[in-house]
Amino acid sequence: MLPEDLMLLFINEKTGKLLTDSSSVENALAGAMLIELVNSGRVAFDPNGKKLQVVDPTPLKDELLQESVSRFDKPMKPQRAVERLRKNLRNNVIARLEGRGIVRVDTKKVLGIFPVKTYAITNEVVFADVRRAVGDVALGYRGADARTGALITLLFAVRSVHKVFQGDKREINKRAKEIAAGNWAGEAVRRAVEAIQAAVVGATAAAAAASSSGG
Repeated sequence: MLPEDLMLLFINEKTGKLLTDSSSVENALAGAMLIELVNSGRVAFDPNGKKLQVVDPTPLKDELLQESVSRFDKPMKPQRAVERLRKNLRNNVIARLEGRGIVRVDTKKVLGIFPVKTYAITNEVVFADVRRAVGDVALGYRGADARTGALITLLFAVRSVHKVFQGDKREINKRAKEIAAGNWAGEAVRRAVEAIQAAVVGATAAAAAASSSGG
């Protein structure tokens, strides 16, 4: 699933830490989950094209997808959907990766008080495959498809492409912007991804503003 691939991209293999801030990770993961729900046919825009709603209540076999669908208690704008989906999503995605034997969660205390989690990669093959597939597109070695295009668009939405992949920051971001605006998906999915991208940007900015005012 997109959220799992995206989570792997956010992990620094050497340190086990995140390559960007937690808020950006959580909003991008929520965007990835929303794309999965649209692709599943369970969630779509209303006739006015402004709000997302459940259009097919048929239960999904995937528990995480089904739990996410259940959060749509009413039609909502994409940014609200991202904010609703992001709660506990990182922990749920990590639990999936841990269950698949790809990641191990290590917890230690800073100053003997504050618990801090790091993520050790335990399946190098899967991790490397994801990074290579997305990295080749991000660095311009091949064109985007529906999967890599969506992942790079979400990384770009939270300004993290250059944090995940090494290279000239300006060139990487320029290409990511082109990919985000590209034609790698069908019209319906493309429209949804554009709205989700804007929603992730908005949710991340709102979280940053709240954090700033709270500090």
